[in-house]
Amino acid sequence: MEQRHKEDPAMDDGDREDREMTATALREDYSRAGFRGRLGFGESPALVIIDFALAYLQEGSPLYAGVEDTLASCERVLGAAREAGIPVIITRVEFHPGGVDGGVFYRKVSALSCFDRGNPLAELAPSLKPEPGDIVVTKQYPSAFFGTSLASTLTSLGVDTVIVTGVSTSGCVRATALDACQYGFIPIVVRQAVGDRSEAVHEANLFDLDAKYADVLDESEVVDHLAR
Repeated sequence: MEQRHKEDPAMDDGDREDREMTATALREDYSRAGFRGRLGFGESPALVIIDFALAYLQEGSPLYAGVEDTLASCERVLGAAREAGIPVIITRVEFHPGGVDGGVFYRKVSALSCFDRGNPLAELAPSLKPEPGDIVVTKQYPSAFFGTSLASTLTSLGVDTVIVTGVSTSGCVRATALDACQYGFIPIVVRQAVGDRSEAVHEANLFDLDAKYADVLDESEVVDHLAR
């Protein structure tokens, strides 16, 4: 598996301007067609941090994604959530050794062996480890809702808005945001606090989520909202 691709340094200003104009035209086209509506925050948000394990941060790991900046953003959002006193849910992935509980997903993606029980790469980033009162959800599939009690837990807490952070944008972040929408929770995806191994894939998935299923907001907007 290749490591995360950054923007091509050889791209000149004209190329970047053309690409931005194309993206703007695409956003305008979607808006005219009735996509990209705004949901806004509800009355009772919770923060969900998706799978931010060492597997995505340690060079040499098959899942290494170069998401150190994403981690820093996630840390800031977590700090704002703790200051605001909202529920914090942290998800982690764990499989029985050999992936007997991972099914087709585990067979499809061999790198998921990083999350076999006992593998140190499965450990959460130290700065995001849960504190007393945080809720930890262990999962085996992309969505934090699939096969877990997350939906009923959020409902029992009176939560109506799920602030989604973590990795990866195209995988577990996307699946969780989509399921949040389908379960009736407002998904807010924090642009800088989610990441992927490919910038192009990251941006494409954020565009699609923002068009159809979630509000994709900048970190500053989310932190400001929590402060209020």
